[in-house]
Amino acid sequence: MAKKDKDKAPAKKGDKTAKTGADKNGKKSAADVMFEGSSELRNTVAAIEKQYGEGSIMPLGADKLRKIEGISTGSLSVDLALGGQGIPRGRVIECFGPESSGKTTLALHVIAQAQRAGGIAAFIDAEHALDPSWAKKLGVDLETLLVSQPDSGEEAMTITEMLIKSNAVDVIVVDSVAALVPKRELEGEIGDSHVGLQARLMSQSLRKLTGAIAKAKTSVIFINQIREKIGVMFGSPETTPGGRALKFYSSCRIDVRRIGQLKEGEDVVGQRVRVKIVKNKVAPPFRVAEFDMMHADGISYEGDILDLGMEKKFVARTGAWFRYGEMQLGQGKEKARDFLKQNPHIAEEIKQKIMAAGGMEDMVASKGPSAESDGDGDAGDEF
Repeated sequence: MAKKDKDKAPAKKGDKTAKTGADKNGKKSAADVMFEGSSELRNTVAAIEKQYGEGSIMPLGADKLRKIEGISTGSLSVDLALGGQGIPRGRVIECFGPESSGKTTLALHVIAQAQRAGGIAAFIDAEHALDPSWAKKLGVDLETLLVSQPDSGEEAMTITEMLIKSNAVDVIVVDSVAALVPKRELEGEIGDSHVGLQARLMSQSLRKLTGAIAKAKTSVIFINQIREKIGVMFGSPETTPGGRALKFYSSCRIDVRRIGQLKEGEDVVGQRVRVKIVKNKVAPPFRVAEFDMMHADGISYEGDILDLGMEKKFVARTGAWFRYGEMQLGQGKEKARDFLKQNPHIAEEIKQKIMAAGGMEDMVASKGPSAESDGDGDAGDEF
């Protein structure tokens, strides 16, 4: 009888059964039942963990508390479109679009947000076109930003690999894939044909880097240009350089487009940008976000709050006046933005209400035939 009572006694904190098994009601999980029912499986898992380390294999449900962490993009609407967390950590991201659409600016905002959180960032400037003064305006700390201007694609990817394996860097931006020139092409003459060299470089690099990126929890953002395929009669003729490997290995593919100008009188002070998440492995894809990108200081966070606040009916607009509850925010969007800049606690209050209301629900784009055509290697669809 005493033995029976002993068997029924609750497992102590240090017991393996307490670590892997029963819930508060003493009910065993499906994983525990599975392991107890098969000594071969239990021994195999133990051998794998002994050879490759604890956590190298586990039931998926045993890791419920591990959430996907992210780095904000500086735009609440883009963060929500990506799933709420921003750019996911430990993943490959591709950001592509036409020239001057805001791709590099978006990536620099991610760097600035990572640095504000105490992280370390690196910028692989393959295009040799990084503007330090513009980066500083966006909030990037130039003193701590690591910058490399490699001579070849192989050098760029080797430096990226070394930074990832250091486990010390939070975000790496490669600008751009189209500028990663293989050594053999550099050594040849202009006009020589080099079929598939860049695609091979990307394929070899990414299959080697993906595992290291996940372990290091480093976000690697590849900025890419767009090209047009010749002779396409139906569908979008757009594609991206570097072959298909980056499309496959990317957890998120972000299509960035400029859709309009922002003017004060006759002066152009910014541009309206639309972002479409054409691929997303961490949240539902095909969400669309729009935001203002100002020529003075980049993405307008406060303008984004106003747009989402109006969409969710927390901010009202009467004529030219913006109002939050009984509070007048300003006449015209520019003055309302300035008011929120000077009163960040009000902007934060509106943001919390947007998040609580489920700010992602209305941002899902309609899934027509064009939205689902990403799998054929196209860059994505025009808006």
